[in-house]
Amino acid sequence: MRAHPAGPLHGNITPPTAAGAPPASLGDLDERVWPRGATRVDGELHLAGRSVTDLVREHGSPLFVLDEDDFRGRAADFRDAFADADVHYASKAFLCGQVARWVAEDGLHLDVCSGNELSVALAAGFPAERIALHGNNKSLVELALAVDAGVGHVVLDSFDEIERLLPLAAARVAAGGAPVSVLVRTTVGIEAHTHEFIATAHEDQKFGFSLATGDALTAAVRVIREPALELSGLHSHIGSQIFDTQGFEAAAHRVVGLMAQVQQATGVVLEQLNLGGGFGIAYLADDDPIAPADVAERMRRVVAAECAALDLPVPQLAVEPGRAIAGPGTVTLYEIGTIKPVRLGSSGAPGTPGVRNYVSVDGGMSDNIRTALYDAAYTCVLANRVSGAAPALCRVVGKHCESGDVLVRDLWLPSDVVPGDLLAVAATGAYCWSMASNYNYLLKPPVVAVRDGVSATIVRRQTLSDVFALDAVLADVPALAVPPSQPSIGVRS
Repeated sequence: MRAHPAGPLHGNITPPTAAGAPPASLGDLDERVWPRGATRVDGELHLAGRSVTDLVREHGSPLFVLDEDDFRGRAADFRDAFADADVHYASKAFLCGQVARWVAEDGLHLDVCSGNELSVALAAGFPAERIALHGNNKSLVELALAVDAGVGHVVLDSFDEIERLLPLAAARVAAGGAPVSVLVRTTVGIEAHTHEFIATAHEDQKFGFSLATGDALTAAVRVIREPALELSGLHSHIGSQIFDTQGFEAAAHRVVGLMAQVQQATGVVLEQLNLGGGFGIAYLADDDPIAPADVAERMRRVVAAECAALDLPVPQLAVEPGRAIAGPGTVTLYEIGTIKPVRLGSSGAPGTPGVRNYVSVDGGMSDNIRTALYDAAYTCVLANRVSGAAPALCRVVGKHCESGDVLVRDLWLPSDVVPGDLLAVAATGAYCWSMASNYNYLLKPPVVAVRDGVSATIVRRQTLSDVFALDAVLADVPALAVPPSQPSIGVRS
C-alpha cells in the first residue's frame, strides 16, 4: 500500500489527494463509464428502464444492478470482433448460473479458474467442450472433474500439474477416450502497465512456465511426448485493466517465437494461440479503453506478421475478456447513513477545500474490496435526484470497522446530500460481488438483472441464517437479522 489506508493525512504521508475541479454538472452520466441503459428521468437515475428508488424499494440496499443488454451487448461485441477466434468469458470477473447461460446462449466459451467455478458452469448447463480450466494450483480432484466432464482445454501451469494430470488422462485413454487437450501457459516477461497485484507476465510471480528460463519449451516438449495428452497450443496472459495493445503485441511476438521453437524441437505445429484477457474499462471519464474491433484487428495483424516471418501457419486465436464484458454494465446502489465533515487541517493544500465530508453508506469493503486492495478508482453520483447545490469534497466510505474501508476516495457530491439519499457507484460488475466477504458479518448483496424495465434477481441476498448454517454452535439458532436498508429520509420525488 503506497499510503495509509485511511488516507494521506494519517501519518503526514502526503498532502491531501486532489479531487480535481468540480465538474460542470454533478449529476452527469458519462457514457464511457455508466451502463448503456443508464439515463436520468426527472432527475432520478434509471437503469435499463427502472428507477433506482423502485429497485431499492423492491430489493433493498446495498444492491448490485446489472443491465442485461449491456452485459450481453459487450459479449456480442467481442464475439463479432473476434469472429474467427474463440472468445472465452473470464468467469472470475462475475459468475452465476444466469450469467453462464447467457454466455452459452451468446456463443462464447468460458474460462474457469477453480473446480467450483467449473461446477457452477456445468450445473448451469454450459457445454463442457467450450470450457477451459485455469489455475496455478489445480488439485487432483479439480483435474479429475475437468477430465471426467470433458472440458475443452486444461491450461497447464506447472510441472507438478503435468504429473497430476497424466494418470487421469492415461486412464481416460485406456477406457477408450480421447487424449486430454491442454495449453501450456507461458510467462513471457512483458510488464503490463497496471497494478503489481494484477500484472501477471513478469518473471517473479506464481503463474505459468517461464519463457526466459526455457521452462516453457521444456513443458511443451514434455507434453507432446505423452500420448495421453494433446498439446493444442500456448497461452499467455500479461495482466488486467490494460488500455493499449503494445503489451499484447509484444507477447504475441514472443509466444509465436516459442511456437517456432516447439516445431523445430518436435515437428509439431501448434494450432491455437490464446493471448488472454486484461482489456481495460472506463472507471473514470479520463479512462480510454480500446474497442474490441480495434484489439482484434491489431492482434490479427501482429500474429500474422510474426507467423509469416517464421514460416508458420497462423494459429487459431483465442482471447479471454472478463472485466470488459461484466464490468461496465453493473452499478452498485447504496443508501447514505452518516455524513461527517472532517477538517483537513488549519489550511488545506493549495486549491483544496479545508473540509472533506465522509459520506458513509450501508455497504463497503465487504462488497467492493478493490479500492482498499488495488487503490482502484471509482466514480459515483447522487442517484435518487439531481441537485443544484454547490459541490462539496467528499469521500464515500463503508460501515466496516476498518480505516481502509473506502469506496470512492475523492469526489464531488452536492453539498445537500442527506441520510437516506441513494448513491450509485459505476462499473462494479467485475471483481466486486465475486470478491465479496462477510467482514463484520455484513451480508453479501443480491444481484438483480434489469431489461426493458423488468428486474429479476439472479443472485439472492444472503441472509444471516445462511451464515449461521456454517457455524457449529449457531446452526440451529434463529437469526435475528437486520433487514436490508430501504430508502427513507432523503428520498425525494
